[in-house]
Amino acid sequence: MTDPATTTSNFARRDAADKLRGRTRYTVDIGQAGMLHAAVKRATIASARITRIDTSVALKMPGVRAVVTSADARGRHGIGVADHPLFADGRIRHFGEALAAVAADTLEQARAAADAVIVEYEALQPVITMAEALMDGAPLVHPDWKDYEVLREGGMRGGNIAWEAKVVRGDTAAAFARPDVQVIESTFRVGRQNHVSFEPRAVVAAYEDDRYHIQTSTQVPWTIRDATARQLQVPAAQVRVTVPAVGGAFGLKFDCAVEPFAALLARRTGRPVKLVNSRQEEMMTCLCRENAEIRIRSAVTPDGEIVGREAVVLMDCGAYGGEQVFLTTMTAHTLGGNYKLGAVKLTSRAVYTNTPPNGAFRACNGVYNTFALERHTDEICARIGMTPLEFRRRNVLGDQDLGSTGQVFEGEVLRPMLDRMETLRASKPSTQHLAGDRLYGQATAIGTWFIFVGPSAATVNLNADGSATLVTSGVEIGSGSMMQALPQIVAGALGLRPDDVIVKTADTDGAGYDLGVGGGRTTVSLGAASLAASEDVRRKLLAVASEMLQTPAEQLVLAKGRIEIVGRPGSGTTVAAVAAHAQAVGGPISGNGAFTKPGVAAMAGCAMGHFIEAIDIPVFAVHECEVAVDRETGHVDILAYRVVQDVGRALNPRAVYGQIQGGVVQGLGYALHEEISIGSDGRVLQTGLGSYRVPLALDVVPVDISLYEGAPSIGPLGTKGAGEVPILNVAAAVACAVANATNRTVGEIPLTPPRVLDLILTDGNGPNLSHISFS
Repeated sequence: MTDPATTTSNFARRDAADKLRGRTRYTVDIGQAGMLHAAVKRATIASARITRIDTSVALKMPGVRAVVTSADARGRHGIGVADHPLFADGRIRHFGEALAAVAADTLEQARAAADAVIVEYEALQPVITMAEALMDGAPLVHPDWKDYEVLREGGMRGGNIAWEAKVVRGDTAAAFARPDVQVIESTFRVGRQNHVSFEPRAVVAAYEDDRYHIQTSTQVPWTIRDATARQLQVPAAQVRVTVPAVGGAFGLKFDCAVEPFAALLARRTGRPVKLVNSRQEEMMTCLCRENAEIRIRSAVTPDGEIVGREAVVLMDCGAYGGEQVFLTTMTAHTLGGNYKLGAVKLTSRAVYTNTPPNGAFRACNGVYNTFALERHTDEICARIGMTPLEFRRRNVLGDQDLGSTGQVFEGEVLRPMLDRMETLRASKPSTQHLAGDRLYGQATAIGTWFIFVGPSAATVNLNADGSATLVTSGVEIGSGSMMQALPQIVAGALGLRPDDVIVKTADTDGAGYDLGVGGGRTTVSLGAASLAASEDVRRKLLAVASEMLQTPAEQLVLAKGRIEIVGRPGSGTTVAAVAAHAQAVGGPISGNGAFTKPGVAAMAGCAMGHFIEAIDIPVFAVHECEVAVDRETGHVDILAYRVVQDVGRALNPRAVYGQIQGGVVQGLGYALHEEISIGSDGRVLQTGLGSYRVPLALDVVPVDISLYEGAPSIGPLGTKGAGEVPILNVAAAVACAVANATNRTVGEIPLTPPRVLDLILTDGNGPNLSHISFS
């Protein structure tokens, strides 16, 4: 069994120096002899019936080698429902939808030819907002929705509702009818957030020996393999995916996007084809964090017991269901998280609109569900006259408490974390004096997230020089898990230095299946598979060493690249010597490992349409924020920010600190100024970094951090993923602090100066969401 003490360290990222010096080669940097360049013809209208596509002019233009359209790719893909074609198939459903793709000798030639593709259409009335989409008699984004292949049963579908997930536990009608309760209702609205990864979506595809080779910037090589095969209607075994260094993702690259275009053109031309989205295309077609609307109400007794809760969340999935179909699952565990609930009814709907599709983004809908839940919680406290901290201490989930879907939680975690936050707060003086004549506010917000587990495979090869090679389908997207946590896990099991562990880049031909990098799962799922593979190697290594040293294996220890007899330092030999002997005598030593979710039980019949009914590894966070609000301009300054994060075990504390600092800054962008807006014609109004405001260096706020260790976890060595949860509570903490500073109802984010100033001047309520009913 691996000793966690041999694994924990502040091992530095081995890829940092090259990335800082600009030496790392990403997909966008790939160049090959004979490589063609691709461009995509995109729709300039949100909804239309295509009457004619003519590629004849484009095909005759200089340098053009191929043009492909929907006639060349009839397959559909999706999550839960196969609703998404590669090209618009007779109907345009959003501005920027792909209509054709061109391969040419140069990028300029490809773009010119794409512009020359003739598209004639009959304009249709679009539905741009979810309120419009859900009106009686609204135009259907997918009139033929009943004909789509259902890939997973259980979700309610119909009209412009792509998917509905629901939780029902207990009798909420009876709870709300009790004479001793107060009913508190709140409404919230949030906008879209763009990932703005430095490297746009990019791919280089080739077709050789009857197989596709796709080099792409992705988080999910096996998803790319399978989805590309599905859209091109070929066996998945005909597609090989390799992943160079990835220049940021945050969930943007958790789906198939540009890869099938390049693959189709590569087969048509017989030459490698490179396709890279421009920044404008990234803004126009980015799979953003979705805009959403939340209506929530609670029945609460005078002493603060939540005897009933109902909520409806509308998630704008855009023109296709995509990730939002899956993400409807999250509402049960985030909006339905944090607190003990009596009866509960939660509904989450992914709604079709004639807007660009949305997707996954760090902590997904948990970020805005936590914002809504914590603001609603503070409104409950104001109504019943209880302090927010006292209410939270009474009601947070603890050991053996039921979650919204009826799963039983283990361990007392959130209350000790609230105590830890109190200690962290007391360690430094209040910043209230820094507010001056501005309005000062402070708030504490808690959040519940979970680690996506699912299947992962790993192989560890022990080399004759005493190094080890780790082979997985994992991808390093910036969190450091592949560069730090996994080498530490392997090294700890084999008595090596992390520097002695070589981590292979992802190749679906050379590594076993992995669900993908995201949801904080790399250290947990791939880590568990890597640990299992390492322990397989360890057993084989010790068996050979036992024979060489004439000592029982149980009396041998691995440390610092050596195998020693217990209690006799210097009596053994090196790992390299044993590995070389094994290779010569019986063949190289290697080990395989696999991991998948164990399956925590929910209460039978509570969850409908869910992909995850109960969470295997809950992760909790407590954030605290102090703000100053300028009453003349509405500008919000962050005076102090504190985080207590549940990490299970911190294998690399310095890396976790970095993730928390980065996650908070990214969350501040979402809370204060980032928002993608859609025009009345369905067009994204922010076309580049000049019109989309992301946090800059001067916006970075130092974060006081305390890592809470020891909470139950099935992760290897007790770990939990640390990269996703740091963003979870930020919007909630900021919004609650601003509400306290202004004594106003905060029901929308981002809290831009004009929005905050309007709050101060008008004393409005939350947004009007009369189109959302609890029934």
